[in-house]
Amino acid sequence: MEQVSVEMLLFIMAAGFLASFIDSVVGGGGLISIPALLLTGLPSTVVLGTNKLASTMSSCTSTLSFIRSGKVNIKLVAWLFPLSLVGSALGAYTVTKIPPEFLKPLVIILLILVSIYTLFKKNWGTESTYKGLTKGLALFAIITAFVIGFYDGFFGPGTGSFLLFSFLLMGFDFVGAAGNSKVLNFASNIAGLVTFMVLGSVNYQYGIPMGLAMIAGALVGTQVAIRKGAAYVKPLFISITALLIGKQIWDMLH
Repeated sequence: MEQVSVEMLLFIMAAGFLASFIDSVVGGGGLISIPALLLTGLPSTVVLGTNKLASTMSSCTSTLSFIRSGKVNIKLVAWLFPLSLVGSALGAYTVTKIPPEFLKPLVIILLILVSIYTLFKKNWGTESTYKGLTKGLALFAIITAFVIGFYDGFFGPGTGSFLLFSFLLMGFDFVGAAGNSKVLNFASNIAGLVTFMVLGSVNYQYGIPMGLAMIAGALVGTQVAIRKGAAYVKPLFISITALLIGKQIWDMLH
């Protein structure tokens, strides 16, 4: 077992806290946590697996926080949860057969469209207009949970943005959309984590301390979101989505 320096551990935990503070609400925490883990010198696959362990601990915490606050539609997410779980498992399996690089241009376009739509719909998401499931809305929810779950297992970047946007389309306000999104994100994280654990691509020396810091970040992040509402969540959502677009464009060009 390799020696882990106290300085590196503290750095990883600080990065994990900040990543989780953001990720607990709108996703995108990997923009911080993955580069931080890469500085440890771990192989890239182990970095992804270790990040998945920590982010699963974070998403579990933020899920429970949102549920306790009453910001999650339990009846709705209870039957969407397994669809997201199975979708992610299939995506993780598929990525071992087909490289996901072809998705990058499409993801960039979709993230740009999501940002523009959200930015120009000024009062969108300030109040919930969700009245229950119609047949059309139920079909949309089923397809969304499975497809985005598959996408998270197969490729991943922007999963939080796509989930939150989908719940906004269903009529939830920003905080409700964030809460429901985290439940499905937790489901897809579980499937991804199991895959990485089976492959032996998780470093627990870094993953567990980072995960503990992420639990703290998730607790703080969700409470801030619940208290400040859409006035806080919407700008954060747009900012993180813009950063994700920039990151994907950078990756394509380098």
